[in-house]
Amino acid sequence: MTPSPASPFRFPVRGRIGARAAATVTAAALVLGGCAVGQQTGQTEAASASSAAAATAGTVWDASSVHTIEVEIDPDVLAGLLATYEDSSAKDWASATVTIDGQTFENVGIKLKGNSSLQGVTAESDPTSLPWRIRLDKYVDGQSLDGYTDFAVRPNGSESSFNEAVALDLLADAGLATEKAVATAFSVNGDDAVLRLTVQNLDEAWVADEFPDAGEDSVLYKIESTASWSYLGDDADYSESFEVKAGPDDYAPLAELLDLLANGSEEELAERLPELVDLDSFATYLALEELMGNFDTIDGPGNNGYLFWDSETRMFTVVAWDHDRAFGVQLGGGGAGGAGGFPGGAPGGAADGADGTDGAAGGPDGAAGGRPGGMEPPGGMQLPDGAELPDGVQPPEGFEPPTGVDGEAPGTGFGGTAPGGGMGGGSALATAMESSEEWSALIEEKKAELTTSLLDSGVLAASVEAWFAAVAPSGLVAEETLRSEADAIIAYEDGRGSSEASGMAGGGRQQDGQRPGDVPSPGGADGSGTDESAGTSDVTSSAVGAA
Repeated sequence: MTPSPASPFRFPVRGRIGARAAATVTAAALVLGGCAVGQQTGQTEAASASSAAAATAGTVWDASSVHTIEVEIDPDVLAGLLATYEDSSAKDWASATVTIDGQTFENVGIKLKGNSSLQGVTAESDPTSLPWRIRLDKYVDGQSLDGYTDFAVRPNGSESSFNEAVALDLLADAGLATEKAVATAFSVNGDDAVLRLTVQNLDEAWVADEFPDAGEDSVLYKIESTASWSYLGDDADYSESFEVKAGPDDYAPLAELLDLLANGSEEELAERLPELVDLDSFATYLALEELMGNFDTIDGPGNNGYLFWDSETRMFTVVAWDHDRAFGVQLGGGGAGGAGGFPGGAPGGAADGADGTDGAAGGPDGAAGGRPGGMEPPGGMQLPDGAELPDGVQPPEGFEPPTGVDGEAPGTGFGGTAPGGGMGGGSALATAMESSEEWSALIEEKKAELTTSLLDSGVLAASVEAWFAAVAPSGLVAEETLRSEADAIIAYEDGRGSSEASGMAGGGRQQDGQRPGDVPSPGGADGSGTDESAGTSDVTSSAVGAA
């Protein structure tokens, strides 16, 4: 098919594996290059890495050093944004002046971004610690930096955000669609800068980067945190569950998929689902998310993810989003300065700034993933069957737990979530995948392949070291803390020692049917949700996260 000049997806493109990922492969080759074969491989991959690195070197997405983002916004306008969110959970746009790496942009759109990452936010909250979306062209058409307009300043799962940064590297190394990411020194109205991870927001430019050969009528759908996977009819309104983020406002492909998932027989699913969904990449996605201990996914309590439909192939691809909970990191709430982090990973037990009063593992009586005592989940939260609220957590007004909530472990589909849709229910797509013996075997096959290619090969360790080398010279976070959090990620995947020794909930890869991060306690939990819908949450027995 000849690309249309008018296509919204025809932007300058890059390869699927970005500069950071290519550099990671090179570093891994050097780590493993103690033999002749390793040295030869390292030479080949070094050439590839140099080519890929050239694509982002000197740009806003050059991940080899820390960038700067300085926001100047009228204090009254800022106070209004926070007060509005506190009162109604609405995330309004406002105009600000934003300087990125010394280049100043006027009349830039800025808004809060997140759900559970905004828990506890008030009009008095420190704006430097909060997650934001920055859109250069919101009010000024064509305003961009290096061809990009939409940036997400992510909530910090830990002081370094290494866990999310490394997770994005591994997604790229696995050949999956992912976002560009850089470490940034972020400040608001002249306050002291803090270290934040800034990622590429998913929009038309992102589609052009990741799917350069996609048809011109392709559609990117964001799965809302409260999404229902129910089939409502061919002409029904699905926008409350799946928001179009790029491409035409076309829900016909989605309705076809939902119809099959809801009404198809086992035989029909086996025949038609491979025609509608890239099941190989979906299996890779599910396998990698499990290996990384990230269960705030398309199959998790927050429905975190996107669906990309390619009008050329007429197939869906599942796109990962939100990895601030990867590698067992636990939710803090209230923005980047909350109590999240690697429990036990920093010197002395809790990560710097974490509230360790509820147990060394960051939850009640040491349970991994627990909420700080007294924290209330947001309205609309639903518990999966078998889950129990931790001590001190009060359900929202009008909340009725489902039958059978008795402290027993929740149902164990792939990822450990109960079947169904919506908060805590997992997706119908994942349920169909795991219900098939053939497709479940494919997931296990992918896990074995990824364990060899990304973990045992040294790729993960090299990614950790690359991010450490980029961030440490900035002085934004104590080097001791950076090293502790870097080591915690590697220890988590190596499965060395206890969770306390590794600094991660659960302490390593899954064993005996448990998910990484699970503990034998019914209490540990935190909330989750994707980025633009009303805040909703779920409580499970493992660490899940924020958008």
